[in-house]
Amino acid sequence: MIRVMLVDDHALVRMGFSMLLANSQIEVVAEAGSGEQACQDYARVQPNVVVLDLSMPGMGGLEALRRLLAQNPKARVLVLSAHEDTAHPRRALRAGALGYLAKRSAPEALITAVSAVARGERYLDAQTAQALAVAQIDGEASPVDMLSEREFAVFIQLARGLSVARIADNLKLSTSTIGTHLYHIKQKLKAGNQSELTLVALRWGLIDA
Repeated sequence: MIRVMLVDDHALVRMGFSMLLANSQIEVVAEAGSGEQACQDYARVQPNVVVLDLSMPGMGGLEALRRLLAQNPKARVLVLSAHEDTAHPRRALRAGALGYLAKRSAPEALITAVSAVARGERYLDAQTAQALAVAQIDGEASPVDMLSEREFAVFIQLARGLSVARIADNLKLSTSTIGTHLYHIKQKLKAGNQSELTLVALRWGLIDA
C-alpha cells in the first residue's frame, strides 16, 4: 500500500484525488491545505509520496518542495500544476521533485504518476515532456530563466500582487532581503515596477489572468 500526503488548498480537489487513489489501493494518510501545513506534518506522517500542488497561497508549492527536501533529501514528491508553461516544471524538477503532472492530464495518470514516484522513478506527463523538449530544441528561453530559485519564488508572488511585507512573511525572510531580491528581479527583467512584472508573468503563462 502506497501512503500518500495530499497537499492542495482546495478541499474539493483533495476529496476527488482521495477517492481516485483509494480505488487503486493507494492510501491517503494525510491532507494539507498549505505548504506550511505540509512541512509541519511531514515528519509525523512519513508518507511514501507527497502529491504537491504548486499554486497555493502562503509560501507556495515550490518553496514547500524546497523545505520538504531540506527536511528529508529522500522525500519523494509528485508536483501537480495547472500551469501551461515550461518554467514551473523545470524549476520543480531541478529543485528535486521526482515527478510533474499537469492537472489537465487524464485522471488515471495520477495513479500511474504516484506509483512511479513511489518506486523512486521519474515521471513527467506526455504533454509537459513534449513542451520541454520543443522549448529546448527551439532554444526558446523565458526571461525568468535568468532568475535564481529564490528570485523566482519572490517574482511569482510579486506578479500576483503581493506586498513586500506579505512576501517576507510567507517566505520567512526580512523585508530588506525581499527588497534586495525585488531590485535584482527588476534589473534582470528590465521591469520598472510591479505591474510590469505581472505582465511578464502573464506573457509567459506563469500566473493565471
